[in-house]
Amino acid sequence: MSYSNPDALVTTEWLAEHMSSPDVRIVDGTSYLPNQGKNGQDQYDEQHIPSAVYFDINDIADEKNPLPHMLPSAEKFSSKVRKLGLGDGNKIVVYDANGGYLAAARVWWMFRVFGHRDVAVLDGGLPKWIAEGRPVDDRVPARRDRHFTARINHSLVRDVRQIISNFDSKKDQVIDARAAGRYRGEDPEPRPSAKVGHIPGSINLPFNQLMDPKNNFVYRSADEIKTVVEEAGIDTSKPIAASCGSGVTACVLALGLYLIGHKNVAVYDGSWAEWGDHPETPVDAG
Repeated sequence: MSYSNPDALVTTEWLAEHMSSPDVRIVDGTSYLPNQGKNGQDQYDEQHIPSAVYFDINDIADEKNPLPHMLPSAEKFSSKVRKLGLGDGNKIVVYDANGGYLAAARVWWMFRVFGHRDVAVLDGGLPKWIAEGRPVDDRVPARRDRHFTARINHSLVRDVRQIISNFDSKKDQVIDARAAGRYRGEDPEPRPSAKVGHIPGSINLPFNQLMDPKNNFVYRSADEIKTVVEEAGIDTSKPIAASCGSGVTACVLALGLYLIGHKNVAVYDGSWAEWGDHPETPVDAG
């Protein structure tokens, strides 16, 4: 079957044909885990798709929250993206140097949370773009402020209290996007936490299972994603909240499920960075 909501992805071919269109804005959302020893801004400065602006998920965040890259206020989000030249009426295409399955999905989700629907991830991201011999640049494009109207969609976000209350209400199926070893509490977290394991009752679906195994930077077909989701034991007729290490790869699950028809998958923003150190959160392991 075809994707139910194909608007969440664009191909490298599409972007090459439309990158000069006046309504298209290209965004580099590259970010790395603490244990990767890399910096997204450095990657952008070295090379990026021509005319792309850099969206730093650690800067466009709630600076008062000690947790990593938590959602900012609507006012801060509007101010930051407006200065990047991103606003109402733009078609925003996000990519990252990891291929599209890390921070690009997070940026896609953030724009949707704040009410911007015309946003897509570049399938294959920068690795695929470069492998095809397409141009890159190291120049920062000129930017002109663009008005952005933020209308926060609370249905796409979960906080720790909602996840705790879900034990009784069972409103959401909680899906964990981390690798199986981290889910079981056998492997260390990139951000060390007091507790290891997973949210009781959550279902493990590692985010990379939504990627084509022959090309880990490209999303699988709709039929393949549907099969992976069903084999994990997820009931797509019920509400879903995705979690991960710090609210980034959970967005990959949200995007993958969006592609096959589930537009309102929520993300637990604090994820394990919050849950693993919170004094009131129970944990299962194994």
